Amino acid sequence: MYKLLGKSKEEPTILVALEQLNEKLEELEKKEKVLLKKVSEEVEKAKEFTRAKNKRAAIQCLKRKKLYEQQIEKYGGFPASHSRSGFLFISDLLVWCYVKLCVVHQITCRIFKCVDDNAGRKIDDVDKMMDEINEQNEIIIQIQDALATPIGSAANFDEVPSLSLIMISICYAA
Repeated sequence: MYKLLGKSKEEPTILVALEQLNEKLEELEKKEKVLLKKVSEEVEKAKEFTRAKNKRAAIQCLKRKKLYEQQIEKYGGFPASHSRSGFLFISDLLVWCYVKLCVVHQITCRIFKCVDDNAGRKIDDVDKMMDEINEQNEIIIQIQDALATPIGSAANFDEVPSLSLIMISICYAA
């Protein structure tokens, strides 16, 4: 998207956005913990002032306590564990969607590549390629047979062609 003035702002990727969300959530959790600590301190101060029969200072502590509670509701309104589990669910869902999107993108790229590769081929080219593949398979089978034969006194040289003859035929075939 283009801005009216200046350059367009690049949109963050899903993974960067998830990291930023995680950092923001941790920051909000820390703020909530600090505010909860302040609330409990104000309650303790109010109890001390009430014991000392200083109602005015106790009321001031309760007002500050109420202010801190309002800030806590502003930052989330529910315990950090609930927000964390909800965030984890959403982040897992986004990562899953991102992975699926990457897989679909790769599949479509491969399909287009196959279509482009096969666009100029004719049936004669396919026949030639299949003949070459069959020749290579025959050579591979001969090499495997030569490697599987026993060596030494147990070997019977008259039945199996030697490996050197097969290698020479490979060199001339290529």
